[in-house]
Amino acid sequence: MSKYWSDAIKDLTPYTPGEQPKVDNLIKLNTNENPYPPAPAVVEAIKSFDTDRLRLYPDPDCSALKEGLAHYHQVERNQVFVGNGSDEVLALAFMAFFRQPQPLLLPETTYSFYDVYCNLYDIDYRQIPLKEDFSIDLTDYHQPNGGIIFANPNAPTGRALPLGEIEALLQRNTESLVIVDEAYVDFGAESAIELVRRYDNVLVIQTFSKSRSLAGMRVGYAIGHQDLIDGLERVKNSFNSYPLDMLAINSATASLADEEYFQQTNQKIIDSREWTAKQLEQLGFIVLPSSTNFLFTQHRFIEGAELMGYLRTKNILVRHFSKPGIDNYLRITIGTQQEMDTLIETLKQHPDL
Repeated sequence: MSKYWSDAIKDLTPYTPGEQPKVDNLIKLNTNENPYPPAPAVVEAIKSFDTDRLRLYPDPDCSALKEGLAHYHQVERNQVFVGNGSDEVLALAFMAFFRQPQPLLLPETTYSFYDVYCNLYDIDYRQIPLKEDFSIDLTDYHQPNGGIIFANPNAPTGRALPLGEIEALLQRNTESLVIVDEAYVDFGAESAIELVRRYDNVLVIQTFSKSRSLAGMRVGYAIGHQDLIDGLERVKNSFNSYPLDMLAINSATASLADEEYFQQTNQKIIDSREWTAKQLEQLGFIVLPSSTNFLFTQHRFIEGAELMGYLRTKNILVRHFSKPGIDNYLRITIGTQQEMDTLIETLKQHPDL
């Protein structure tokens, strides 16, 4: 700690990202990255990029990408906001909408960046417990609030809410904003983007990192009523007018045009997820239903920390959480089918399985 730190940061507990080891020959199933490369159209966009343009600033409005997203999701261009990954979009949204007299409501077990943003921006918040089956009960959010945020599907549990329950929440909760974080929606859940056309109190945030294999490019976006987008633009342009570089804009725009590849790779992941879930259950694991590119699971007899350590000795990385209530669970990213085969065969070699 430095004497030059402001009081505002002295008690901050920053977010801890998933481990990114600098060694080879690992099966990396710990950070929910896509195991398949970006779409061929993305590769071509990068190869054909005129590097002389890098001496210029990128388009601060990201017009081409906004137009592509508006066309893809069948919304108006002024209903689209883009940022440097969905984490930045979320951070700007917390600043723009959630500094309110009433507390922000969010699930007790969810994406751990949410409470980091609350502490950073001095936002009062209240965590709502999940049900015993780790699902979110949106009727629990029918109370005074300055906003509501949840991930759908939720992370790290992988469970998804039906669209009808989200719409019912919007009909009840008319005096504050609801943000639906859809980082994993393309792996089997229903998107709330269609609700944006009928409700002005919902903002949907998505990312190119997971289903479009562009985690390294850092591209996220939000879709909502024009007035919400104007609020995000106001905060963005008070912080960083150029959040996306040229390669990121070109790559993300190109990925939207390659729908066949997008659907094929997502289906591969879904198929491998369902296969892996069945295999784990046969080995004595309890596996939560998942609509994501990962599985949230615990063994009936063996502690999660021990299993994580064992897999690490075999060069397989998975995520273990120490938070009470989920401290015996592992979150296992779905890799290629070959990687999942190796995971299962390695677990079968565990002396207690």
